[in-house]
Amino acid sequence: MHVDNKKALGAALLIAVAIFFAELIGGFLSNSLALLSDAGHVMTDALALTLALLASIFAALPATRRQTFGFYRLEILSALINGSLLTIVAVYVFYEAVQRLLNPEPVGGTLMLVVATIGFLANLGGAVILAKASRENLNVRGAFIHVLSDAASSVGVIIGGVLIQFFGWYYADPIIGILIGLLILRGAYQLIMESANVLLEATPIGVKLDDVVTAICSVKGVKNIHDLHVWSITSGMNTIAAHILIEEGETARTNEILEAVRAALKTKFNITHSTFQTECEDCSDELFCTLEPHKKAHHHEH
Repeated sequence: MHVDNKKALGAALLIAVAIFFAELIGGFLSNSLALLSDAGHVMTDALALTLALLASIFAALPATRRQTFGFYRLEILSALINGSLLTIVAVYVFYEAVQRLLNPEPVGGTLMLVVATIGFLANLGGAVILAKASRENLNVRGAFIHVLSDAASSVGVIIGGVLIQFFGWYYADPIIGILIGLLILRGAYQLIMESANVLLEATPIGVKLDDVVTAICSVKGVKNIHDLHVWSITSGMNTIAAHILIEEGETARTNEILEAVRAALKTKFNITHSTFQTECEDCSDELFCTLEPHKKAHHHEH
């Protein structure tokens, strides 16, 4: 992960910690369950940001003889944990919303409004810091979603504070809480699905295999392709492995052909790591080959 991304995560973490203490103190002073639950939400997000920051540090470590791809997958594991934490937060928000619907309590609306507004502005600043990096890195995107969910929670608390302060309507908080929970749950689902897609080594989102085949076969000198696999090591690092059949009379240009294939794949699909086996005769017609584990041979004596 780029150094600037680490700085962005560090800054967002400091902001989250500051918001947590502000809402925790404000919640106790105003007797606002909404602020206290939002402080818990922020605390969970601060832990998630810590995980994201640690994962980015480990991911920068060089490859070893055992981890030949390096530690990039730690970013994906961190993103998966973030998505799981978001799901837990959403369930907690739903639970608290039901409790407040059943047992509404009076709160200090003015202090609630002030603290929630400060929290919203601070979260907005954290979101701005993470916005650019979140478009390029799945791990940072998880942190970005956390910060956005915090900002949404603050908006809900602000609206609830206005309705309580000026209209005395205590049911505002649980209703807004349910809406916030749905927003958080949606972000968690997307994050978990994208993380699982990488961990299962599925075709990267946005990459169509038919288009990959077309791009490769359109290179002069390529006759056919089979045993094709396309996956992601981590977000933004797409990889391909395939057998390429070179046309008769073009074997002398094999290196030139492979360079043209790599250039096309990098430009069109952001595939930056490739492993090709070249062949001079069509040994298989299967585009995708099923991998089977090796089984120990059994010898029978007669």
